[in-house]
Amino acid sequence: MVSPRLVLVLGDQLSHSLSALTKADKATDIVVMAEVMAEGSYVRHHPQKIALVLSAMRHFAEELQEQGWQVRYSRLDDPENSQSIAGELLRRASETGATEVLATQPGEWRLIAALEEMPLSVTLRPDDRFLCSEAEFQDWAKGRKQLRMEWFYREMRRKTGLLMEGDDPAGGQWNFDHDNRKPAKPNMFRPRPPRFDPDDVTAEVLDLVEAKFSGHFGRLRPFGWAVTRKEARKALTHFIAHALPSFGEEQDAMLKDDPTLSHALISPYLNLGLLGWREVCEAAEAAWKTGKAPLNAVEGFIRQIIGWREFIRGVYFLEGPDYTARNALGAARALPPLFWGAKTQMSCLSAAVGQTRDMAYAHHIQRLMVTGNFAMLAGIDPAEVHEWYLAVYADAFEWVEAPNTIGMSQFADGGVVGSKPYAASGAYIDRMSDYCGNCAYKVKDKTGPKACPFNLLYWDFLIRHRERFQSNPRMAQMYRTWDRVEDARRKTVLAEAAAFLSRLEAGEAV
Repeated sequence: MVSPRLVLVLGDQLSHSLSALTKADKATDIVVMAEVMAEGSYVRHHPQKIALVLSAMRHFAEELQEQGWQVRYSRLDDPENSQSIAGELLRRASETGATEVLATQPGEWRLIAALEEMPLSVTLRPDDRFLCSEAEFQDWAKGRKQLRMEWFYREMRRKTGLLMEGDDPAGGQWNFDHDNRKPAKPNMFRPRPPRFDPDDVTAEVLDLVEAKFSGHFGRLRPFGWAVTRKEARKALTHFIAHALPSFGEEQDAMLKDDPTLSHALISPYLNLGLLGWREVCEAAEAAWKTGKAPLNAVEGFIRQIIGWREFIRGVYFLEGPDYTARNALGAARALPPLFWGAKTQMSCLSAAVGQTRDMAYAHHIQRLMVTGNFAMLAGIDPAEVHEWYLAVYADAFEWVEAPNTIGMSQFADGGVVGSKPYAASGAYIDRMSDYCGNCAYKVKDKTGPKACPFNLLYWDFLIRHRERFQSNPRMAQMYRTWDRVEDARRKTVLAEAAAFLSRLEAGEAV
């Protein structure tokens, strides 16, 4: 008699094409899925994120059972639940006599280590749901002095043929940023992403999450995320038809009363495995080919998927388990309470954090140029910033979140992801948003009691790190500008920045 193997399916591996499932034997092997406190609380995940993962897992387990798989599913409130992935594998091994585990490699070094240390024979298969394998990325990166997404992205375009005309990019250029990234104006007719009413499975999960994770930052209800592939496909179809045409122009814009603009909000579904990169990109390309969306919007969207998303994953696995501990700028200030919803007089931070609390969502510029920019300028410990981003966003899994935070947002990796820090004064936020109009601070004020904190912290950051950045050709002009400022004014800027940071450390409502 053939002994069964345990086939592990994690909460972000909800794909029927998962490499562990395709190599398993439906007749003899047993699928193991587990809701465990260890995964819900190793950082204090947003309640909506937890509910999304648990409901999607339960629906996926039902689909597997309908397809004839034997599934051993551990619910969070099962009194026999050991509350860890490793513990549940051991429990199921004891029940079934299995000694082998077949799994697809997790997207987090923490879980990879936990599986490799188990007293069972564990086979980790590559996660082939991505365009670029880890080995392929390592080959691409080998010998390069700098890893730059733009060059990687071009290789992925050539590999897939997406938006290519023979050997040349469609439209004669690789990206169309000069046509994109414009400010947006309020528009009551702008389409909103679809929301999905909770079914009985999701309703049960919401009650469970409310009972177990009520102390976590974030509002659980109303909950409207897609929890099945069918619903995720509807979300994709809606985006392609209604929002993709204006995505390019609006992708970097921010409006306080319009949290979604023309964004897709499909990244949670991609990262859970409910959607695949190819179907998403081919749907966008088809919209361009049929004249339903302009090339600048489609190219900008596809670049996010096969360019940035794949590049970031490559960096995570290339750099290794210590990546999240990096702190190249020596930032050590504690994450201030305003990130957890405490009162702030800064309109932009209030909007970004409030939206995060309510939706478990903020788009990439809110994350990079508002909360991330502030954290970097203020010298917040990048490990705390990383844990915050990992906790509060529905699409945040470490393989994608860590390089975006440690690398792109905080420059804590010293330049692996980006060639310079994404530092900006209040002028950028004012140009790309409507946040500044009703702020207690004045974005045009460079000094004084109403000076925008971003204006003060921007120069304070540059001067703190002058030795590192002044020779960077992309930053040299900023230092030349500073050097032309009269000495008395420079002293005022730095003194007021120091006073602001002191108030921040003291827990005052800045």
